[in-house]
Amino acid sequence: MRAAVMYGARDVRVEDRPDPKIVKPADAVVRVVAACVCGSDLWPYQSMPVTDTGRPMGHEFLGVVEETGAEVTGLKTGDLVLAPFTYSDNTCDYCAKGLHISCRNGGRYGFDGVDGGQGEAVRVPYADGTLVKLPVAADSALLPALLTLSDVMTTGHHGAVTAGVGRGDTVLVVGDGAVGLCAVIAAKRLGAERIVLAGRHEARTDLGRDFGATDVVAERGEEGMARIRELTGGVEKVIEAVGTRQALDTALGAVLDGGTISRLGAPQYELGPLGRAEFMRNITLTGGASPARAYIEQLLPEVLDGTITPGRVFDRTFALDQAPDAYRAMADRQVLKALVAP
Repeated sequence: MRAAVMYGARDVRVEDRPDPKIVKPADAVVRVVAACVCGSDLWPYQSMPVTDTGRPMGHEFLGVVEETGAEVTGLKTGDLVLAPFTYSDNTCDYCAKGLHISCRNGGRYGFDGVDGGQGEAVRVPYADGTLVKLPVAADSALLPALLTLSDVMTTGHHGAVTAGVGRGDTVLVVGDGAVGLCAVIAAKRLGAERIVLAGRHEARTDLGRDFGATDVVAERGEEGMARIRELTGGVEKVIEAVGTRQALDTALGAVLDGGTISRLGAPQYELGPLGRAEFMRNITLTGGASPARAYIEQLLPEVLDGTITPGRVFDRTFALDQAPDAYRAMADRQVLKALVAP
């Protein structure tokens, strides 16, 4: 099969790899119908050390089941399924409390002998626990929106839930990438009355307004924090969807004492400003990697009936052999989120 493999910074290649096969009885082999490039893929794209073996890429995909192991009972050949961005057994103690990201038997696509999602097919461990059957055909116009439930929409939702967003709230979303825009959708869905989107790419912030943002702040740093405070007087709920120190500083500068910051962006720093000054403000710092599997079935009906339309974050489609172009286009900010169609 053909699949995208990263060999180092800005070095993505599409090459022939072994076809996936059932290895364990709980496995399924899924033929990929749609995949995409994630903003988190861009961090290794900018900085990954050179390797001779390469790393299979991609963790967001949906497709058709081609084969199942002997222990798989809930899926059959021909089913259209969605894969959350990590696999999980959906039975361990962590999964039972909705923390599938910490599944004791789970893992990540592209590691430990598991295929990446940016390829023609994937072996999915713990298929019954991981995959969600979709009630549409493989050529449905809803596929882009459904694909967002693999990661960006469920991650945006995670930010809104962990920030405690509720009816009538004023919320700040820091970052106008796909996750930030989905966080706007999620905040509006949970009843936020005012949503301030901090971003400086007009096409993206315009989409954010369509999704429910009531205000846009393009300024950054101290100027941006001052503008947010001018607009709102300070906010109690912040969703930080970038992962840089500057984004965290903006969140800390805008949040009111006693407020909550939910971090969604994969942190590109080890140390943050969480000393005595922040301690005295009683700020709650929460968020983290989304347990996507726990949220898919909550959000799925609203994607199916068009109540939410997160598929609009995809603004260009690439063939699988164009995966290197998709990475370049996203890294160079020419594309918001690239859909990859094998």
